[in-house]
Amino acid sequence: MYRAWYAVHTFAGHENKVKRIIERRAQIQGLWDAKLFQILIPTEQEMRQRGGKKTIVNKNVFPGYILVEMILDDDTYGLVKTTSGVTGFLGSADKPVPLSEREVRDILEAIEGTKVKPRISWKKGESVRVTSGPFSEFTGKIDEVDSDRDKLRVLINIFGRDTPVELEFTMVEKI
Repeated sequence: MYRAWYAVHTFAGHENKVKRIIERRAQIQGLWDAKLFQILIPTEQEMRQRGGKKTIVNKNVFPGYILVEMILDDDTYGLVKTTSGVTGFLGSADKPVPLSEREVRDILEAIEGTKVKPRISWKKGESVRVTSGPFSEFTGKIDEVDSDRDKLRVLINIFGRDTPVELEFTMVEKI
């Protein structure tokens, strides 16, 4: 038996609750640090804008899943499987399949390298209002979305002509 990471399916929105319950049950049963080592809920920070106010929220990368590092045996399988909010393991019917080392490494690197990302919800042709910068309070239509650079090209009507203006995602809001 060896240490491995397993994906555990939970009710969506119950990931933190399930994590706390598994940690507490494992400590009570003496399995924490002996057979259960870590529980992760991969999240990334996302900037959202609502009503002109910017907020940063943690968004689950894999909604409805937690990652558990453990030695799989009857004790740990039973502990996790019978936890309230858990619907099962990723894998075949009664045989959980561990995540590959590469999958785990990629997930951990993605979590550690997380920066605040604007919520990408922009589409060509959408109407937007500029909220900051020299074109503040102007309205226009999105002509192009560059999600790699977090920029938009917006056509703003200035002096009766549509003028393309490059703006950051954070400088506009939907109308």
